[in-house]
Amino acid sequence: MSAPSLLDRVRARLAVAEAPPSRAEVAALVREEAGGLLGDDDVLLAVRHAVDELAGAGPLESLLRLPGVTDVLVNGPEEVWVDRGAGLEPAPGVRFDDDAAVRRLAVRLAGSGGRRLDDASPWVDVGLPGGIRLHAVLPPVSGDGTCLSLRVLRRCAQTLAELAEAGTLPGESCGLVRAVIDRRLAFLVTGGTGSGKTTLLSALLGEVDTGERLLLCEDAPELTPRHPHVVRLLTRPPNVEGAGTVELRDLVRQALRMRPDRLVVGEVRGAEVVDLLAALNTGHDGGCGTLHANRSAEVPARLEALGVAAGLGRAAVHSQTAAALDVVVHLRRGPAGRRVEEIGVLRRRGDLVVVEPGWRADGGPCPAGDALRERLAGP
Repeated sequence: MSAPSLLDRVRARLAVAEAPPSRAEVAALVREEAGGLLGDDDVLLAVRHAVDELAGAGPLESLLRLPGVTDVLVNGPEEVWVDRGAGLEPAPGVRFDDDAAVRRLAVRLAGSGGRRLDDASPWVDVGLPGGIRLHAVLPPVSGDGTCLSLRVLRRCAQTLAELAEAGTLPGESCGLVRAVIDRRLAFLVTGGTGSGKTTLLSALLGEVDTGERLLLCEDAPELTPRHPHVVRLLTRPPNVEGAGTVELRDLVRQALRMRPDRLVVGEVRGAEVVDLLAALNTGHDGGCGTLHANRSAEVPARLEALGVAAGLGRAAVHSQTAAALDVVVHLRRGPAGRRVEEIGVLRRRGDLVVVEPGWRADGGPCPAGDALRERLAGP
């Protein structure tokens, strides 16, 4: 009896199952089908192969197990990429038989997250068991075949000291951001995708006094602060009938009724910006979150775009921002890794808000240097 025939029989039995199988269920079926005809080593190998294909991520499972991997990307059956912290690189030896195999994996992974992926719903974005975020797009929306993007949400928290040792916090930036937390300033951690925003924010929240209560509002459980009092609220996608959605904006509103000492939005990317700015203007000091931005100077424009799209006027967005936020901590990902590039200060300029550098890693001009130190010094 060969392992492929064993796998075929297990696959046939699972085809009539009502729900996606768990790893334990796949393993039990393999042992049952194998009977006593395979040795212990062969059974273990067959179990692992079956679990990877039928309950894991198939050919991608070995990549997801690699130390330090953050992203696994599939651009078609013969093009698989992996990011282990130093940028994207081709995944040697990892291929699919054809696009149908990629599609089967995408549909199965989406189903394990309780979502639908088919011709009527050709894309999906969902959190999977085990701390992985899946985004998948089917043809013809994806012109070159089924595309998969798997983001590994690492559940390991690093301290500020550890980040400083790794080079993420160069120069005096470690002391400056720690002072931001101590002074209960409201701040945003900004940067591009994969620049380390969530990692830094988690480390900063770990510096919050242990007597404070942290309310985290997230799409997926990415923040991992080392803190004894954390309450996490998570969004929820619609069910197959299109009902039951819980958006980030809903979470922010609920968090305000839960006696937060620090209100945290994992990623500010939509209408929740209105409620966050309003909350930070009503006595909730020390609130924070992350925001995608190429440069710290572009943060006001990003907030304006989000706020206006949510129905807030331009002048109101800038007025609320000026009163609500104090500091922007901007990260950049380069050849040498992820590091804090700038700490900016939000200041009024006429009716608008601008972000001016208060500290720069490259030692460049810092017109808001005195203003930053004044805010960190307190009254």
